[in-house]
Amino acid sequence: MQEFEPALAAWLRIELGGDGPLVVRPLQSEAGIANTLFIVDWGEHEMVLRRPPAARITASQGNIDREARLLAALAGTNVRHPRLIASTNDAAIIGSPFVLLERIKGFNPIDPLPHHLAGDADFRAGLGPEIIDALAALALVDWRAVGLEGFGKPDGFLARQVDRWLWQLDSYRFRPLPDADAIVDWLRANLPEPGPIGIMHGDYSLFNVMFAEHRDPGESPARLAAIIDWDTATIGEPLMDLGHLLARWDEPGEEPSSLGSSDICDRTGLASRAELADRYRERTGWNLDHIRFYEVVSLFKLGCIMEGHHAHEMKSLPAGDPPQFADTAPALFRDAVRIIRGERT
Repeated sequence: MQEFEPALAAWLRIELGGDGPLVVRPLQSEAGIANTLFIVDWGEHEMVLRRPPAARITASQGNIDREARLLAALAGTNVRHPRLIASTNDAAIIGSPFVLLERIKGFNPIDPLPHHLAGDADFRAGLGPEIIDALAALALVDWRAVGLEGFGKPDGFLARQVDRWLWQLDSYRFRPLPDADAIVDWLRANLPEPGPIGIMHGDYSLFNVMFAEHRDPGESPARLAAIIDWDTATIGEPLMDLGHLLARWDEPGEEPSSLGSSDICDRTGLASRAELADRYRERTGWNLDHIRFYEVVSLFKLGCIMEGHHAHEMKSLPAGDPPQFADTAPALFRDAVRIIRGERT
């Protein structure tokens, strides 16, 4: 039993009505770097409770209030997302702010894939297109019409990225990272004109989408049920999401990236990056001539964040324990350099 259950039950009686019973089960280890998750059963309601992680590297990470506002705005759109049920900034209830979401039945498309889908050629062929279609639908939402004016600062968004993440990195940098400095020079020299403005997820990857495990007769075996984990969403340049996805998308027979093949090791039958980009272009009508820039800046951003996790663990790691994130940022920066050099297209 979680120590906060009596207070949560009292809050649910007011917010949702009824009288339970309440059952709370952890869905993710408290030691994770993402938001902490719990399955919450309250009478007939089956929900997911999300609260911020214990260690926050960026100010936006684990921002429950922003996530709740974003999900409420998406309610009337065709974007696939978990329905917002309730949220609160009152930390007295469970020890932190939290949000309650519809529980999405499905799986992240990462290893191990469900046995009945792992070798399904149709599932593998449909995986990438589904991910792109869901992302394109998000990018095309009229963000002003759904009430997200002021949710972000889109003017000059792309031009701010290098200095913003370099400042973040320098706030905890304690070791040489020569590839990061080379990336900064390239990004500053190759900044394109601003792209389309829209809703950005902020961390769009296979880890943050849920696929339906079962389908009705006649449906495609690959069906994206919902995009999840919206706490880093903002109004900016949606091509950042596409760049983030493509930069981590490995193809059969090529040298794996630092993160791509960690989600699905066997890439057989998956769409190519070129096919994903073409589908996104068809769905949005947008120009992707500068997509390489978005891939590089997305890896630079992620590398800066992961170096923050490494700096944090080095301060708190018990003597003799091996660090978890020591190689992550350098590997991401190497991937970005490979893209800059044209070694990964």
